[in-house]
Amino acid sequence: MKYGISLFLVLGCVAAAGSVHAFSFSEEAQKDAQAGQAKAAQMYANMSTPCRESLRGKKIAVLIAERHSGKLQTGGGHGLLHQEFNRQLAAMGLNTVSQAQINSQIAAAEMKAILNNDPDAAIAASGRMGASFFLNGIISSRSGKNMMVNANEVAVTILLTLTDGRGRVISSQTISAESWAGQDVLGVALELVRDSAGPAVAQLYADYCSRAGR
Repeated sequence: MKYGISLFLVLGCVAAAGSVHAFSFSEEAQKDAQAGQAKAAQMYANMSTPCRESLRGKKIAVLIAERHSGKLQTGGGHGLLHQEFNRQLAAMGLNTVSQAQINSQIAAAEMKAILNNDPDAAIAASGRMGASFFLNGIISSRSGKNMMVNANEVAVTILLTLTDGRGRVISSQTISAESWAGQDVLGVALELVRDSAGPAVAQLYADYCSRAGR
């Protein structure tokens, strides 16, 4: 009789534990859904920010560089990233400068100076390109082999800084991602921008419309 009661209690505890786990998973899914809804609502609010008439037709030049050992490296394989940023900005009704025009108007040294927030370089380049604003994207990465899972990994962070033609900061956003696919930094960066940059770009847009030109 005692054995039967003990078995009943054990089965009851297992069932209760299962219910707790089921509830926990359900609760976690609900939290994720609520977080997703809140993020979508914030994105919509940012994208609905009205822009002043004085900003109509103004151009934004997107500059991209990678940071290695504290130094910035420009050029070389950033074309797809540049196109993706331009596409997302254009989708919000903003005008951008093509990469070809940027490369033809400013040298690598001047581009690095702008990315390092040199106001004199920004003013000079702004006049030549006809760009009133700069969106600087600086890529930082950490890569190596994770010995616990015996796989290569790379973590990528992109710091996005929107400045005016005098180098004054209007908005700054950070996006990041990790990948087990290997050590292709630019590949991870491109995937990050395509899949996860929406909220950051929407915030940049809201800050641009509400703060730029003042």
